[in-house]
Amino acid sequence: MTEDQPLYEIFYCSELAQDLPATAVGAIVGQARARNAQRNITGLLVFDGMRFCQHLEGPRDAVEALMRRIEQDPRHVDVRVVHQGPLESRRYSGFGMGLAESEGPDLMAGVHALEGETALKHFLALRPSFDISS
Repeated sequence: MTEDQPLYEIFYCSELAQDLPATAVGAIVGQARARNAQRNITGLLVFDGMRFCQHLEGPRDAVEALMRRIEQDPRHVDVRVVHQGPLESRRYSGFGMGLAESEGPDLMAGVHALEGETALKHFLALRPSFDISS
């Protein structure tokens, strides 16, 4: 991946397919970390046992290709891109793809109820409360 390509971000929300156990999330993240590192994508995935919110950043082509794969992934349902656009600088340069478990469903339900930049700002404001593993 070329580092000179402008940064782009996508923030989406989805739900875990009902027939999958919550433990499947670890496998999803494990596979994604290596692939995303090769494509220069960083970000944060937050899971509350039922809902996902993920903020992705990297070269636009790579981030958009990843989003298309996520939308086709049967492990995700009700995939909704909440915000996307150019990005000045990375927010997740300290790690590749972080995973955090949300304490209870209320935090992610609040993010899921919002749209656009408002949802992203709410998610970013919650970041200090997440126990992020990288």
